[in-house]
Amino acid sequence: MTDQPGIPDAESISPDARTIAILGAGGDLTERLLLPGLARVVESARGLDLTLIGAARTAQSDEEWQSLVRRSLEDAGISAQTVNALSKRARFVQTDASNPDELKALLDACPSAPVLYIALPPAMGRRVAEALAAIELPDDLVVAIEKPFGEDLDDARALNEALAAVIPADRLWRIDHFLGNATVLGMLGLRFGNRLLEATWSAEHIEKVEIVYDEVLGLEGRAAFYDQTGALRDMLQSHLLMVLALIAMERPEEITASDVHERMAEVLGVTRIWRDDPTSARRARYTEGRVDGKLFPSYVDEADVDGDRDIETLAQLLLQIDTPRWEGVPFVLRSGKAIGNPRAEAAVHFRASTPPAGFRGASADTGTVLRMSLENGDVDLDLFVNGADDAAELRRVTLEARPGEPELDAYAQVLAGILQNDTLLSVRGDIAEQCWRIVTPVLNAWQAGEAPLEEYPAGSSGPDGW
Repeated sequence: MTDQPGIPDAESISPDARTIAILGAGGDLTERLLLPGLARVVESARGLDLTLIGAARTAQSDEEWQSLVRRSLEDAGISAQTVNALSKRARFVQTDASNPDELKALLDACPSAPVLYIALPPAMGRRVAEALAAIELPDDLVVAIEKPFGEDLDDARALNEALAAVIPADRLWRIDHFLGNATVLGMLGLRFGNRLLEATWSAEHIEKVEIVYDEVLGLEGRAAFYDQTGALRDMLQSHLLMVLALIAMERPEEITASDVHERMAEVLGVTRIWRDDPTSARRARYTEGRVDGKLFPSYVDEADVDGDRDIETLAQLLLQIDTPRWEGVPFVLRSGKAIGNPRAEAAVHFRASTPPAGFRGASADTGTVLRMSLENGDVDLDLFVNGADDAAELRRVTLEARPGEPELDAYAQVLAGILQNDTLLSVRGDIAEQCWRIVTPVLNAWQAGEAPLEEYPAGSSGPDGW
């Protein structure tokens, strides 16, 4: 593993040949995100020789797999040269991921240093690890596994133990693509590169922090996954808690995997539900409505949904962090589907200032707000300034910073870390367990029916009063 300071980038990847063997090659994630992400890394890297091996229980020919690779990359706008190069070398190996002999055959089929990429439902992760434990593994094997890491705290611990038995930590990547998001990466530079912010980054100056990822999308063909998961497990337990950790952690000495992960683990270890009251968390699901003119049926009427499961499509947590820096500051995490006029941002609300007598216009209960987009890394800072035509009137204005499009999207950025042997953008095992610990009281309360499942029309901002 590389532990040199810095963010993983494609240009630093060694040109040595590598093979990505994808368990779950027929899944939506592989075609929609993983394959295009790998292709973008290849386009940015210098001379990377990458072979793509698809693996799934259902047999298909090399030609069928190559056709899927080509379709995925063309739909993503990848250059014809890269499409041709990657699809030409693509192969398929029929594999039962829980069968040791078939996993060995898959690894033996890799012509170069293998990355075994587990893009399977959470329940399969431990079965793959147990199968790997039964065979002799290549010394250069790397394993990558998609979130969620287990289905609850106990399952996450068991998964971590099973993985630790077969692969060292520096060759294991837990994939949460949110860590490659421009905002998440930019959080480090914004916080620690500006004395103005670093000096005021505490409860003395900050009143509240919101981390919100609402979206207009509904299920988009993912009901089989989503109706087993819900908004809390899908978004808050993983993605948004990663953002919280980067906002709230103490300053690392340097930007390396070991240092940053240690600071993230520390702050998540002292994060809990507000006043230990799981009823402070809220949940809801959408009913029939229109989003941008498109009619959405009620969630319970969507195909492949079992309404009796009481799965939420909108979840909100209220958290506290038990450190002197954050004493008394509420952290609000929220994510929902089929939301009209959605937000996707981290918003840091600074405490209001009281201007001297003689100024007008500034509300005593309204302070400065720093907003960081969770989609494109844009930063907005709301400030009060004197009016141009009336110096006594204070008006709210917004300072804007537009970093521009990153060379690599979030998925490609994380994949570059794998191929660069840098685990900075991986989720460390104890961090994954802390995330499950934080939400477990809420999951238990919801399972026991201790919180109402509210409703909101698709296209609205959520239930009244949220």
